[in-house]
Amino acid sequence: MEYLVTMTTHVPDGTPDEKVADVRARESAHSSELAAQGHLLRLWRPPLGPGEWRSIGLFAAGDEAQLEQVLASMPLRVWRTDEVTPLSLHPNDPGRHAKDGATEFLTTFTIAIPDGTPEQLVADTKALEAQRAKELAAQGHLLRLWRLPAGGPDALGLWRASDITEMQAILKSLPLDVWMTEEITPLTAHPSDPARLGK
Repeated sequence: MEYLVTMTTHVPDGTPDEKVADVRARESAHSSELAAQGHLLRLWRPPLGPGEWRSIGLFAAGDEAQLEQVLASMPLRVWRTDEVTPLSLHPNDPGRHAKDGATEFLTTFTIAIPDGTPEQLVADTKALEAQRAKELAAQGHLLRLWRLPAGGPDALGLWRASDITEMQAILKSLPLDVWMTEEITPLTAHPSDPARLGK
């Protein structure tokens, strides 16, 4: 099973710089080990404010208990809180990995189909959405797509685009856009990302 984990680190005031550097070095080495074991799939940095220290990771584990063991094994966990979102298969997921040369984005989608919309129109629009997802995957824009747990957004997407303007245009091209609200998070490279390290 795959999980999206937002990791927020708060180093206690007064912690010596040497200790911080040691923990970060051990975290980087352990991240490589977790990637080799197939637990750490991707690692990104979201936009950060002054003094913020956050990463977003895509992890694989047999269940939440195994994921907790993986997260607890990471050296930065002594200063970190983790927000875990379980991900499930989406029928339009292309299962692609990132390539160099473009910015990656995470998007969440919430779909609200108006009451009284004909069922055939909904079915036809979903079929067009699946076709468009295949086209965007073939073009290298759509990398992954997951369903999210009930009670929040419906789906999570991982995308590539040249910039935010192109990313917004890509989302507007989706047939379900007329019923959808999206949130876009631009991502930057993380030095321990397995994709960068060729894992």
